[in-house]
Amino acid sequence: MRVISFCADGVREAASRGFYDWVLDQDADIICMQDLRAAESALGGARFNPEGYFAYFFDAIDASTNGVAIYCRKMPKAIMTGLGLGDADGEGRYMQADFENISVASLLAPVASMDDPGSLARKSRFFEQLRIQLDKVRKKRRQYILCGNWNMAHAVRDVQQAERHAGRPGFLDAERQWLDALYGELGYTDAFRLVNQDDDEFSWWPSGRDAGDGWRVDLQVVSPGVRPTIEYGAIYKGQEFSSHAPLIMDYDIEPERL
Repeated sequence: MRVISFCADGVREAASRGFYDWVLDQDADIICMQDLRAAESALGGARFNPEGYFAYFFDAIDASTNGVAIYCRKMPKAIMTGLGLGDADGEGRYMQADFENISVASLLAPVASMDDPGSLARKSRFFEQLRIQLDKVRKKRRQYILCGNWNMAHAVRDVQQAERHAGRPGFLDAERQWLDALYGELGYTDAFRLVNQDDDEFSWWPSGRDAGDGWRVDLQVVSPGVRPTIEYGAIYKGQEFSSHAPLIMDYDIEPERL
Protein backbone atom coordinates (compact mmCIF):
# COMPACT_ATOMS: atom_id res chain seq x y z
CA MET A 1 0.00 0.00 0.00
CA ARG A 2 1.39 3.39 -1.00
CA VAL A 3 0.48 6.50 1.03
CA ILE A 4 1.52 9.99 -0.10
CA SER A 5 1.32 13.05 2.13
CA PHE A 6 1.70 16.60 0.80
CA CYS A 7 1.27 20.12 2.20
CA ALA A 8 0.09 22.20 -0.74
CA ASP A 9 0.38 25.88 0.27
CA GLY A 10 -2.87 26.23 -1.67
CA VAL A 11 -4.28 23.35 -3.67
CA ARG A 12 -5.02 25.40 -6.79
CA GLU A 13 -1.47 26.75 -6.92
CA ALA A 14 -0.05 23.25 -6.42
CA ALA A 15 -2.31 21.94 -9.19
CA SER A 16 -1.06 24.66 -11.54
CA ARG A 17 2.49 23.49 -10.83
CA GLY A 18 1.61 19.94 -11.88
CA PHE A 19 1.00 18.20 -8.57
CA TYR A 20 -2.02 16.19 -9.70
CA ASP A 21 -0.30 15.22 -12.95
CA TRP A 22 2.60 13.86 -10.90
CA VAL A 23 0.70 12.21 -8.06
CA LEU A 24 -1.71 10.34 -10.31
CA ASP A 25 1.31 8.59 -11.86
CA GLN A 26 2.49 7.36 -8.45
CA ASP A 27 -0.12 4.60 -8.06
CA ALA A 28 -0.94 5.76 -4.53
CA ASP A 29 -3.69 4.02 -2.63
CA ILE A 30 -4.18 7.00 -0.30
CA ILE A 31 -3.22 10.66 -0.76
CA CYS A 32 -3.37 13.01 2.21
CA MET A 33 -3.17 16.75 1.52
CA GLN A 34 -2.95 19.74 3.85
CA ASP A 35 -3.20 23.53 3.67
CA LEU A 36 -5.65 23.58 0.76
CA ARG A 37 -6.57 27.27 1.12
CA ALA A 38 -9.81 26.62 -0.74
CA ALA A 39 -13.29 25.50 0.27
CA GLU A 40 -14.59 22.12 -0.86
CA SER A 41 -17.37 23.93 -2.72
CA ALA A 42 -14.74 25.62 -4.90
CA LEU A 43 -13.01 22.36 -5.80
CA GLY A 44 -15.45 20.77 -8.21
CA GLY A 45 -14.39 19.16 -11.46
CA ALA A 46 -12.14 16.30 -12.40
CA ARG A 47 -8.83 17.93 -11.47
CA PHE A 48 -9.61 18.03 -7.76
CA ASN A 49 -11.75 14.88 -7.82
CA PRO A 50 -9.71 12.47 -9.95
CA GLU A 51 -11.29 9.32 -11.32
CA GLY A 52 -10.59 6.23 -9.26
CA TYR A 53 -10.49 8.01 -5.90
CA PHE A 54 -13.04 8.86 -3.25
CA ALA A 55 -12.32 12.44 -2.19
CA TYR A 56 -13.01 13.89 1.26
CA PHE A 57 -12.37 17.46 2.40
CA PHE A 58 -12.41 19.21 5.76
CA ASP A 59 -12.52 22.98 5.38
CA ALA A 60 -11.14 25.44 7.89
CA ILE A 61 -13.46 27.87 9.64
CA ASP A 62 -12.08 30.41 7.19
CA ALA A 63 -11.95 28.30 4.03
CA SER A 64 -9.32 30.56 2.47
CA THR A 65 -6.83 29.19 5.01
CA ASN A 66 -5.58 25.65 5.65
CA GLY A 67 -8.08 22.79 5.18
CA VAL A 68 -7.17 19.13 4.54
CA ALA A 69 -8.17 16.34 2.16
CA ILE A 70 -7.94 12.57 1.86
CA TYR A 71 -8.14 10.72 -1.46
CA CYS A 72 -8.53 6.95 -1.23
CA ARG A 73 -9.08 4.20 -3.77
CA LYS A 74 -11.17 2.18 -1.32
CA MET A 75 -14.22 3.77 0.27
CA PRO A 76 -13.71 4.13 4.03
CA LYS A 77 -16.27 2.89 6.52
CA ALA A 78 -16.38 6.30 8.20
CA ILE A 79 -14.84 9.78 8.16
CA MET A 80 -14.07 11.61 11.40
CA THR A 81 -13.29 15.33 11.45
CA GLY A 82 -11.79 17.47 14.19
CA LEU A 83 -10.33 16.74 17.59
CA GLY A 84 -13.20 18.06 19.64
CA LEU A 85 -11.63 21.45 20.29
CA GLY A 86 -14.44 23.56 18.86
CA ASP A 87 -13.16 26.82 17.39
CA ALA A 88 -9.58 25.90 18.30
CA ASP A 89 -9.75 23.22 15.60
CA GLY A 90 -9.79 26.12 13.16
CA GLU A 91 -6.13 26.77 13.96
CA GLY A 92 -5.33 23.25 12.78
CA ARG A 93 -7.09 20.49 10.89
CA TYR A 94 -7.57 16.78 11.53
CA MET A 95 -9.53 14.33 9.38
CA GLN A 96 -9.48 10.56 9.75
CA ALA A 97 -10.62 7.88 7.31
CA ASP A 98 -11.57 4.64 9.06
CA PHE A 99 -11.22 1.39 7.17
CA GLU A 100 -11.87 -2.11 8.51
CA ASN A 101 -8.58 -2.54 10.36
CA ILE A 102 -6.72 0.72 9.98
CA SER A 103 -7.33 4.46 10.13
CA VAL A 104 -5.46 7.03 8.04
CA ALA A 105 -5.46 10.66 9.11
CA SER A 106 -4.54 13.90 7.37
CA LEU A 107 -3.51 16.58 9.85
CA LEU A 108 -2.26 20.14 9.70
CA ALA A 109 -0.87 21.44 12.97
CA PRO A 110 -1.50 25.05 14.00
CA VAL A 111 1.21 27.60 13.24
CA ALA A 112 2.67 29.32 16.31
CA SER A 113 4.71 32.48 16.79
CA MET A 114 6.71 33.85 19.72
CA ASP A 115 5.00 37.19 19.03
CA ASP A 116 1.59 35.63 19.67
CA PRO A 117 1.43 33.70 22.98
CA GLY A 118 -2.14 32.71 22.14
CA SER A 119 -0.94 30.83 19.08
CA LEU A 120 1.50 28.85 21.21
CA ALA A 121 -1.34 27.91 23.55
CA ARG A 122 -3.60 26.86 20.67
CA LYS A 123 -0.90 24.67 19.18
CA SER A 124 -0.25 23.10 22.56
CA ARG A 125 -3.98 22.34 23.02
CA PHE A 126 -4.15 20.77 19.57
CA PHE A 127 -1.34 18.35 20.32
CA GLU A 128 -2.51 17.64 23.84
CA GLN A 129 -5.91 16.66 22.46
CA LEU A 130 -4.25 14.50 19.83
CA ARG A 131 -2.19 12.79 22.56
CA ILE A 132 -5.35 12.13 24.59
CA GLN A 133 -7.04 10.61 21.54
CA LEU A 134 -4.07 8.38 20.70
CA ASP A 135 -3.75 7.26 24.30
CA LYS A 136 -7.46 6.43 24.37
CA VAL A 137 -7.17 4.01 21.43
CA ARG A 138 -3.95 2.28 22.56
CA LYS A 139 -5.71 -0.91 23.65
CA LYS A 140 -7.85 -1.20 20.57
CA ARG A 141 -6.82 -3.49 17.74
CA ARG A 142 -7.15 -0.71 15.18
CA GLN A 143 -3.92 0.62 13.66
CA TYR A 144 -3.14 4.19 12.59
CA ILE A 145 -1.16 6.10 9.98
CA LEU A 146 -1.07 9.83 10.79
CA CYS A 147 0.03 11.92 7.81
CA GLY A 148 0.63 15.62 7.64
CA ASN A 149 2.48 18.82 8.29
CA TRP A 150 3.17 18.67 12.02
CA ASN A 151 4.77 22.14 12.02
CA MET A 152 7.54 20.92 14.30
CA ALA A 153 10.77 18.97 13.94
CA HIS A 154 12.05 16.31 16.29
CA ALA A 155 15.83 16.04 16.11
CA VAL A 156 18.75 18.33 15.33
CA ARG A 157 19.30 16.56 12.03
CA ASP A 158 15.73 17.41 11.03
CA VAL A 159 16.50 21.16 10.92
CA GLN A 160 19.18 22.48 8.60
CA GLN A 161 20.06 25.41 10.86
CA ALA A 162 19.18 23.80 14.19
CA GLU A 163 21.26 26.13 16.37
CA ARG A 164 19.62 29.19 14.85
CA HIS A 165 16.11 27.85 15.42
CA ALA A 166 16.58 26.42 18.91
CA GLY A 167 13.93 27.83 21.25
CA ARG A 168 11.67 28.94 18.41
CA PRO A 169 8.22 27.55 17.52
CA GLY A 170 8.63 24.40 15.51
CA PHE A 171 11.75 23.46 17.43
CA LEU A 172 10.82 24.23 21.02
CA ASP A 173 11.95 21.88 23.77
CA ALA A 174 8.30 21.25 24.67
CA GLU A 175 7.46 20.28 21.09
CA ARG A 176 10.43 17.92 20.83
CA GLN A 177 9.49 16.38 24.17
CA TRP A 178 5.93 15.85 22.92
CA LEU A 179 7.34 13.88 20.00
CA ASP A 180 9.61 11.98 22.41
CA ALA A 181 6.49 10.91 24.30
CA LEU A 182 4.68 9.99 21.09
CA TYR A 183 7.52 7.73 19.97
CA GLY A 184 8.36 6.48 23.47
CA GLU A 185 5.40 6.23 25.80
CA LEU A 186 2.77 5.74 23.11
CA GLY A 187 4.93 3.52 20.91
CA TYR A 188 4.38 5.31 17.59
CA THR A 189 7.07 5.42 14.88
CA ASP A 190 8.28 8.06 12.44
CA ALA A 191 7.90 5.81 9.39
CA PHE A 192 10.39 7.64 7.19
CA ARG A 193 13.16 7.50 9.81
CA LEU A 194 12.79 3.74 10.08
CA VAL A 195 14.03 3.34 6.51
CA ASN A 196 16.12 6.49 5.97
CA GLN A 197 18.71 7.77 8.46
CA ASP A 198 20.31 10.43 6.24
CA ASP A 199 21.01 13.80 7.87
CA ASP A 200 20.16 15.91 4.80
CA GLU A 201 16.53 14.89 4.32
CA PHE A 202 14.17 17.88 4.56
CA SER A 203 10.60 18.38 3.38
CA TRP A 204 10.00 22.11 3.88
CA TRP A 205 11.96 25.19 2.89
CA PRO A 206 10.20 28.31 4.27
CA SER A 207 12.55 30.66 2.40
CA GLY A 208 13.03 28.53 -0.72
CA ARG A 209 15.22 25.53 -1.37
CA ASP A 210 18.32 27.60 -2.15
CA ALA A 211 18.24 29.39 1.23
CA GLY A 212 19.79 26.49 3.16
CA ASP A 213 16.99 26.47 5.71
CA GLY A 214 15.32 23.08 5.35
CA TRP A 215 13.06 21.41 7.91
CA ARG A 216 11.60 17.91 8.10
CA VAL A 217 8.12 18.60 9.43
CA ASP A 218 6.08 16.46 7.03
CA LEU A 219 5.67 13.06 8.66
CA GLN A 220 3.83 9.79 8.48
CA VAL A 221 3.60 8.53 12.06
CA VAL A 222 2.39 4.96 12.52
CA SER A 223 1.08 2.85 15.40
CA PRO A 224 3.02 -0.23 16.63
CA GLY A 225 1.13 -2.70 14.46
CA VAL A 226 2.03 -0.82 11.27
CA ARG A 227 5.74 -0.50 12.05
CA PRO A 228 6.70 -4.02 10.79
CA THR A 229 5.01 -3.31 7.44
CA ILE A 230 7.13 -0.24 6.53
CA GLU A 231 9.01 -1.04 3.32
CA TYR A 232 10.12 2.21 1.64
CA GLY A 233 10.16 5.94 2.17
CA ALA A 234 11.20 8.94 0.10
CA ILE A 235 10.81 12.70 0.02
CA TYR A 236 10.19 13.63 -3.61
CA LYS A 237 12.27 16.64 -4.69
CA GLY A 238 12.19 16.24 -8.46
CA GLN A 239 9.61 19.03 -8.88
CA GLU A 240 8.52 21.94 -6.70
CA PHE A 241 4.77 21.98 -6.12
CA SER A 242 4.92 24.16 -2.98
CA SER A 243 7.39 25.04 -0.23
CA HIS A 244 6.87 21.44 0.94
CA ALA A 245 7.90 18.23 -0.82
CA PRO A 246 5.62 15.17 -0.98
CA LEU A 247 6.41 12.26 1.34
CA ILE A 248 5.98 8.80 -0.17
CA MET A 249 5.71 5.73 2.05
CA ASP A 250 5.12 2.12 1.04
CA TYR A 251 3.66 -0.40 3.50
CA ASP A 252 3.40 -4.17 3.17
CA ILE A 253 -0.38 -3.99 3.53
CA GLU A 254 -2.75 -5.27 0.86
CA PRO A 255 -5.11 -2.35 0.07
CA GLU A 256 -8.10 -4.67 -0.28
CA ARG A 257 -7.46 -5.92 3.28
CA LEU A 258 -7.53 -2.47 4.91
